[in-house]
This record gives sequence, C-alpha cells and structure tokens, in this order.
Amino acid sequence: MAKRVTYRVVLALAAVAFLVQPAGAQDFDSADDGEPTGTAGRLFDHFVVKGGVITWFILIPLSVATLALIIEHSASIRRVTLMAEQAVQSLQGHLQNKRYVDAVKYASQDDSMLGYVIHAAMSEASHGFAAMERAVEDAIEERSARLYRKIEYLNIIGSVSPMVGLFGTVYGLIRLFASISQAGGIPEPARMADDISIALVTTFWGLLVAIPALSAFALFRNRIELLSAECALTAEKLLSVLRPGQPEAVAMPEAAAMPGTS
Repeated sequence: MAKRVTYRVVLALAAVAFLVQPAGAQDFDSADDGEPTGTAGRLFDHFVVKGGVITWFILIPLSVATLALIIEHSASIRRVTLMAEQAVQSLQGHLQNKRYVDAVKYASQDDSMLGYVIHAAMSEASHGFAAMERAVEDAIEERSARLYRKIEYLNIIGSVSPMVGLFGTVYGLIRLFASISQAGGIPEPARMADDISIALVTTFWGLLVAIPALSAFALFRNRIELLSAECALTAEKLLSVLRPGQPEAVAMPEAAAMPGTS
C-alpha cells in the first residue's frame, strides 16, 4: 500500500510539473523583446529555462521522487508503525496471561516489524527458547534489510544528481568554447560570464537535490538502526516469560505455536 501511494504521489507531482512547464515558457515567449520581465522572470529564465533539458530532468523526476520518498519514509519508518504501543500491550497481555494461541494469531495479523518478529519467534517455540532467540535475530535482520533497501533509492538519487548536473555543466562549457571558436575571438566578458553562469546552473540544481536526499538517507538509516535495536529489546522482553528458569515461565504447548505459521 505504501508503495502504491508513493508511485501515485510521484506521478501526480510530475504531471503537475509538466503542465506548469509549458505555461511558464509561454509567458516568457510573450514578452516584447524576447526576454522575461521582472526579477523573478529573469531568475526563472536564467536558472531554469536556459538550463535546458538537463535542468528539467533534475527538477521534475529527481526532485519530485526525492520529495515523495522523504514523505513516504517519514510516515512509514517510525516507532508507531514499526512497533505500536497498542501492539506491545496486546502481546504482553496475551503472553503474561498464557494466552499463547491468541498471541500467535495477533502477531500473524500484525504487519509491523514487532508483529513479524514475535510471530517468527513463537513459530519456533516447539524447538526451544534458543530457537526462538535465533528466530528473533533472523526476523530483525530480514526486516531491517528490507527497510535499508527501501531507503537506498534516496542514496542513489543523492549520488546521481550531482553527476547529472556536472554532465550538464560540461556540456554547456563545450558549447561555450565551440561558439568562441566559431566567432574567431573572445566575446565580451559580461556575455562570457553569463554563458558560464548558465552552464553552472545544472550543477547547482544537482547539488540542491543531492543534499536533502543524502541527508534524509542518513537520517532514515540511523532511525532504522535505532528502531531495529529497540524492536529486538522489546521482543526479548515480551518473550522473557517463556525463558526457562523464570518463575512465570511455562512450557508452551506445541499446538499454540502452530496457528498462523503455515
């Protein structure tokens, strides 16, 4: 469901951006002297329109995807979604009151990381507590790896965006030097500085997209590490009632470990 929402957000924002682009271009073309009027118009023309296709590629697909991913990850990678307090209390109540079948059923229906970990652990209850501990470790590692793969797209965008911007800058400089060669002399310094400035625009936008993408990637990576460790400790605490040698520990019936395991 989260992936579907992300794709829909990306497509919607991209569609809006593509619809806005022609309208903006039309406004500039309608000027009497062919140049945009006003400070905002000149800045837009210099930083976007004259940057060409590479600028639009950075601004539309890459920046929109970065924004959509940050919004989606901010909503999905947090404590309330990975191990809700209600899930912790419900599982704790089932286990402490020896309602093991109910605990397995509840965990199997819970899509959070904690529910997945508890279900995986209790599915191995018939093999002993050591097997349950290994199941907790494996489940935490699996879910963490899945979350790391999920945020890796931000790392890719953050690494690719500056390279795309640099490509645009190199291409712009090549065209500049080619025009100087064809003109047979050095143009006016002001015109040359303006052309170089336009060539550097794509690198500017590439860095502007890469900085928040890489920052968000680092933030979500640290959040995953923190919540994974917290989930492991919470699962260990919940399952401690089944640890051999504990006063409240009892042997979990094999039948209790079976529902929802297939």
